[in-house]
Amino acid sequence: MPQLRLSAQEACRRGEEIYRRKIRPIVIDDHRGEFLSLDIETGDYEVGTDEVAALQRLRDRCPEGQFYTVRVGYTTAHAMGGTLKSDES
Repeated sequence: MPQLRLSAQEACRRGEEIYRRKIRPIVIDDHRGEFLSLDIETGDYEVGTDEVAALQRLRDRCPEGQFYTVRVGYTTAHAMGGTLKSDES
């Protein structure tokens, strides 16, 4: 049975909630600064220094997933003309 697709806003909210509550405590010490791609439907995730490669590995495992990507330990995945801000503030 196909999963109900969420709006982009709801997918981001759910992805952030799952990441913060369940995954961040597990990955923060060993993977700070790396990219984490999360399937918000299954909770499966991949971590790596290459954002595209991490997402592709997850997509290979969960081809029908709905994905959310973060940079571990930061408020955004990318910065334009500035610096990344730690998510601990």
